[in-house]
Amino acid sequence: MSEAPFPILSLLIMLPLLGAVATGFIRNINLAKKIALSIAVLELVAALVVVRLFNAGNGDNFQLVEQYAWIPNLNIDYMVGIDGISVLFLPMSALLTLMAIMASWNSVQHARHFHFALILALESVTIGVFCALDMMLFFLFWELTLPPIFFLIGLWGIGPRRRSAAMKYTLFMLFGAVPLLFAIIMLAINHANETGGSIPQHLSFSLPVLLETPVADNLQPLIFLLLMTGFAVKAPLVPFHTWMPTAAMEGPTQLTALLVGLKLGAYGIMRFAMPLTPSAAVEYSWALGILGAVTLVYSALIALQQTNLRRLLAYAGASHVGLVIIGITALNMQGIQGAIFQLFNFTLVAGSLMLIAGFIQHRLGSTEAVHLGGLAKVMPRLTGFYFLFALASIGIPGTIGFPAELLLIISALIAHPGLGIAALAGAILGAAYMLPFMRRAFFGPVIHARVNQIQDLRPRELALLCMPALLILLFGFFPNSVLKFNHKAAEVWLSRLLEQSVSESEEEGSLIIAP
Repeated sequence: MSEAPFPILSLLIMLPLLGAVATGFIRNINLAKKIALSIAVLELVAALVVVRLFNAGNGDNFQLVEQYAWIPNLNIDYMVGIDGISVLFLPMSALLTLMAIMASWNSVQHARHFHFALILALESVTIGVFCALDMMLFFLFWELTLPPIFFLIGLWGIGPRRRSAAMKYTLFMLFGAVPLLFAIIMLAINHANETGGSIPQHLSFSLPVLLETPVADNLQPLIFLLLMTGFAVKAPLVPFHTWMPTAAMEGPTQLTALLVGLKLGAYGIMRFAMPLTPSAAVEYSWALGILGAVTLVYSALIALQQTNLRRLLAYAGASHVGLVIIGITALNMQGIQGAIFQLFNFTLVAGSLMLIAGFIQHRLGSTEAVHLGGLAKVMPRLTGFYFLFALASIGIPGTIGFPAELLLIISALIAHPGLGIAALAGAILGAAYMLPFMRRAFFGPVIHARVNQIQDLRPRELALLCMPALLILLFGFFPNSVLKFNHKAAEVWLSRLLEQSVSESEEEGSLIIAP
């Protein structure tokens, strides 16, 4: 680990929080909006500085580490740091938050200062999730994502059942938090037992320490199951996915863009569940792979039946999470790098598509296909951006979606033919639900007179969408500019799991030979 000469990660976490406090207390809405926008821009700049300071050649080690005693009696520290797996999620989170603030500029009509404050607060704790290296600190940030999302759905949702949607989301997340907390406590107690120490003096919640602490074979399956349950709810994976389409239909589209663009649950599976219980992760990778395949195909089939753009994009997001899980469970370099790339991809593609759905909703009051039709005639610029993002979503060459999906499909074919077929089926189904809806909504004759009266993208909205569009093309043609950051970390991640599997096989072999 390398310590930070300057606490820049703490600055990344605290800057949006301070901006949220300032925005929430200022009654001049124009000033509050400008402060929120300025803070979001500064956060993006600071996140890019972190990327610039990151040493990709040493990406397998945690860098810019900060550690301070927090609850000494339980050995809980404020400990943050980044490695090749987490580093690129910081600028992506900052960029998507900036886009959400710009998209909310005129669409929010009441308590606007509070709305912008909650978005900044959500950004703060999201950055904390990606930076936390202490498991209890991680759990704190994980749970603090709940209050901003609850209020954003309940107070600024666009559906008639937004309050029940906010409660449904809350209950789902609380359900997932319980097993997650139990798993964290069990890992800390296991460390004390393995080192021959006492409780609570020798508890440890440090991720680097826990990664080097062996977990007893009889405990690994249980801890793995608890971690997977907690992260599967947030991902979301079948059967815990039902909150996502509900939130997409009832919540504000700016928040939904953050939910579909930042897959914290999938990140948690990759960051914590797999490496902390490597033996169980390898042993039950087949079951997790099947769960990913079911989520991929089932969500895609449901998306085929959708007539509402927001609900379609929600199921599409769940389907793509299934593909990420297949890549993670393939246990090869193509799979883990493809999974990280696809999570990176979500931020640009899925988030942008949902924001476009929000622009349509704001103008027409609906994203139902029956109320659309002929949008390309009156909104050619919006249609062009939607077409680009849709092509990236289905993995067309030249876009960021192609290298990510190619790596994941190859990894699945290498791991198991069945997973490869599921991954290929998901790619085909992705085109099947994206392209026909685009034809119905954007092309053909203008059916409703109201469509003729709507305005194309405004300058602010055009600038908002230009940022992800350029990145989608840039990283589509130059994927190594992303892959080089996580190559070393992916190697270490994979070796940790495979070495554990090999050592256990050797132990079993010795037990058989010994007699």
